[in-house]
Amino acid sequence: MESESTVELLESAVMDIHEFQSLESKHKPWQKIRTIVNIPIISPFKRRWVQLAGHTGSFKAAAGGTILKRYSENEKNCFELLMNDSLSCCVPTFHGVVERDGESYIQLDDLLNNFDEPCVMDCKMGVRTYLEEELTKARGKPKLRKDMYKKMIEVNPQAPTDEENVQQAVTKPRYMQWRETISSTSTLGFRIEGIKKGDGTCNTNFKTTKTRDQIRKAFLEFIDGNKMILDQYLCRLQEVRAVVESSEFFKRHEVIGSSLLFVHDKKGKSNVWLIDFGKTTEMSEGNTLDHRIPWQEGNREDGYLYGFDNLIEILSSIAS
Repeated sequence: MESESTVELLESAVMDIHEFQSLESKHKPWQKIRTIVNIPIISPFKRRWVQLAGHTGSFKAAAGGTILKRYSENEKNCFELLMNDSLSCCVPTFHGVVERDGESYIQLDDLLNNFDEPCVMDCKMGVRTYLEEELTKARGKPKLRKDMYKKMIEVNPQAPTDEENVQQAVTKPRYMQWRETISSTSTLGFRIEGIKKGDGTCNTNFKTTKTRDQIRKAFLEFIDGNKMILDQYLCRLQEVRAVVESSEFFKRHEVIGSSLLFVHDKKGKSNVWLIDFGKTTEMSEGNTLDHRIPWQEGNREDGYLYGFDNLIEILSSIAS
């Protein structure tokens, strides 16, 4: 399944939203893409938004260093709990629910507000980006999907079976599980969704970025080989991991489709936050998750900390 919203940051200034078609090229992955977005690009010439991942139209700018995200009862409940958890220092601050143009939104801090020409990377965490109930539901009504077959062959023409090629369609469960295997999600517990550089260039061509070497290369490009920024990110990741491990919220929730948002700028300022909790679901009373042990259908393990460990290990190898 295609990943859902990953980046939760928008410009703090109130502005018109300009909607464009994103451009992606296998041969020239670094390019200007113009799309209604989740992450703002701030330039001295024009303010606009670009999207690194997810569905468009879910965000609005707001005043006072905040952004508005389309209302989700589940995500609102998560943020209410997070504000009273040790993880509150690692997520955007929640400012309640507001109404705009007849729609409800949750109001969050704009995490890019204090950065100068920020460079942004979205890492989708966990060994899967779909809920177990989504897989069960899709299996219950196994409908052939031509659109998902098309997405599959665009990435790898050899991926479909002979039968799927004849049908020119695949089922949603098949696509959902295949999608996780072509990136580092299923093997390393995280994947790079997209990178936006300070000059506004974007790369979302990471669907098949899978190996440690490929991830090292992508991260080095993201930080432009800056050792100081790398060390800052490593220090912050280790701090955040420690908070996650001690968090009562984290122990009691299956965290699916959430991302780590990396941000730094030309002045050497950097930070990392946890974002996106629309698919995060609470365990039944008395049950907790380890977040490191392998996922087997039914145990609801998400592999979030397993991905955290691998991410820190890879960045440490770059630093050394």
